[in-house]
Amino acid sequence: MITAQDVAKLRQITGAGMMDAKKALEESAGDFEKAKEILQAKYAQKAEKKADRETGEGFIGTYVHNGKSASLVALACETDFVARNDEFRELAQNIAIHITALIPEDATIEDILASSYIKDPNLTIAELLKSKIGVLGENIQIKDFKKISL
Repeated sequence: MITAQDVAKLRQITGAGMMDAKKALEESAGDFEKAKEILQAKYAQKAEKKADRETGEGFIGTYVHNGKSASLVALACETDFVARNDEFRELAQNIAIHITALIPEDATIEDILASSYIKDPNLTIAELLKSKIGVLGENIQIKDFKKISL
């Protein structure tokens, strides 16, 4: 039997909505790893459907590390509603941290998307974006970034 605590735990791990988490746990017979895979596949499907949507809003995430290196990332979405959302802004911040820590100054956006996410090496940045597209329900894209170092 799937408990409310199980659903809450999966939601905390994945950021999924309550019903999505519950359905994934039911489908996987309570196996958290399988449930995470189910959610990733579902959100990847959603992301694919939204890929052509216009992203005219967004937020610039920033991060400065010890005053020696920093990055800016322009993360775009479809509406100002999502652009003001704390989860979206946290995503921009986390991508800025990732860029500062791991991405060379001459990298491309494609390099960022293909890199393993610093906070979860099992995910690429592209997969992270797909999961957030599934959760937030809008197309999300990295439009630009800049990294500087002393």
